[in-house]
Amino acid sequence: MRGKFLKVAVVATATAMLATACGGGGDNDETAGKTGGTLRVYNAEPAFLTPSGGDDEPSLYVIRQLYRGLVKYNAQTSAVENDLAESVESTDQKLWTIKLKSGYTFDNGEPVNADAFIRSWNFAAYSPNAQNNGYFMKRIAGIKDVQSTDPDGDGPEKAPEPKAKELAGLKKVDDLTFTVELEAPFSGFPTTIGYPGFFPMAEACVADIAKCNETPIGNGPYKIDGNWQHNVAINLVRSDSWKGDAGKPDRIEYRIFADVDAGYAAFQGGELDVMYTVPPARYKEAKATYGDRMFELAGDSFTYVGFPLYMDEFKDKKVRQALSLAIDRQSIIDAVFDGRFAPASSFVAPSFEGARPDVCKYCAKDVEKAKQLLAEAGGWPAGKKLTLWANAGAGHDQWLQAVGDQIKAALGIDYELKVNLQFAEYLETADKKKFTGPFRLGWGPDYPFMETFLYPLYGTGAGSNNSGYTNPQFDELMKAGDSAASMQAAIPSYQQAEDILGEELPVIPMWWRKEAAIYSENVDQFVWNAVADADYGATSLKQN
Repeated sequence: MRGKFLKVAVVATATAMLATACGGGGDNDETAGKTGGTLRVYNAEPAFLTPSGGDDEPSLYVIRQLYRGLVKYNAQTSAVENDLAESVESTDQKLWTIKLKSGYTFDNGEPVNADAFIRSWNFAAYSPNAQNNGYFMKRIAGIKDVQSTDPDGDGPEKAPEPKAKELAGLKKVDDLTFTVELEAPFSGFPTTIGYPGFFPMAEACVADIAKCNETPIGNGPYKIDGNWQHNVAINLVRSDSWKGDAGKPDRIEYRIFADVDAGYAAFQGGELDVMYTVPPARYKEAKATYGDRMFELAGDSFTYVGFPLYMDEFKDKKVRQALSLAIDRQSIIDAVFDGRFAPASSFVAPSFEGARPDVCKYCAKDVEKAKQLLAEAGGWPAGKKLTLWANAGAGHDQWLQAVGDQIKAALGIDYELKVNLQFAEYLETADKKKFTGPFRLGWGPDYPFMETFLYPLYGTGAGSNNSGYTNPQFDELMKAGDSAASMQAAIPSYQQAEDILGEELPVIPMWWRKEAAIYSENVDQFVWNAVADADYGATSLKQN
């Protein structure tokens, strides 16, 4: 997820994680946890509202309430639990049999059956559909046959039609059973399928994906009220077709803001009940003002500065290493974020099993070494400014300016900021490889397994590989980890792959974010899911 994950312990074919607390607020009276009311929440403009398309934080916050998948992650322990799946089983970790619970439907009455999942996964994987979550299907047998490559990028030539329209590895057994054959064994498969990219889609949705994006046809505890009001609001109400545990609020209103400061002002004015984030410059004020109504958690959200490796200026790893060595992460954290975050010296969150400190040997400030490496690379082009990119409205310009100032002071490279694009447009720029300099992005793990920090960001052709990084040795080590006999046995291969990143630096690790959310006096119990973040459907309001 562009845009969470504790040390994992294997339990059968699933994954359990050490407990994290969910926030609680409100009195322990007879109304605690009761359902009802309207929950008003802060959100940025999503990029998509379909499971196959939405991979950014604003999109996923909505999709997780509209849709439900095979498994879910326990809010307190992050353990993988069956949701719509009755069972997910394999004897060889390559051929998986999935049995579904009966009686579930989409909001339009279509059944949530084997066809619904096969349909959704095929649609995501078929490259002409250009779905952001298509790369999550990369392990399923036949993936290469449903993909093709555009021969000239943005040029006039069109990509050829793929050999097939459906994944050979997906087979329907009966209405409530299907099998998934992987290209190679992967012990972590059951952990991945709780990610929204694996959620089912209705036949009517796939038939008209553009319409479904505006007025989703979900299968979850909430359904859309009206349609997506772009840059204004997305309103959800309880779905009368959902047969699982009901959501707590009767209604969830996502109020869309162009920047986080405007959202914070609305929260102060009583217009919002929950903000899943706080403007960095307002943190101290918010903590002093809201006290127990601020939820905090040492999180595993990764902030990084990526390199557009499709530009000649950044192809030499010594240039990338030099720029990283010019940055004092802790001083920026102290000045901009009141010391709340933890400097990153690796690529996997410290709380994950398999994580190690100091994988990156170029992440501690060393100006002399930076100058030496830049000189060995031939220096920086004379008179050329370094363009630093970030999305608008999220408070990134202050710390990115500090990065630019430090690079300029250490290496004499002048810079400029490019921070005028709203998030959806910014992601489109990333996907199209249109950045003209280092760019800010974040990453929150999609499932509780070390691999989620590695392949999605750095695997050749992976959907969130916005740097354009490719390294055959890295890819082979990831495959070796994927095919290991167990999730724990995979760790050494994944660690070797991470070591490559520590040397080549396709991105500059910056810090691990500390989560800070605030909620109003209207909220009785605020719930934070360690994998999915703020859980609005499980958050209850005080009842009069």
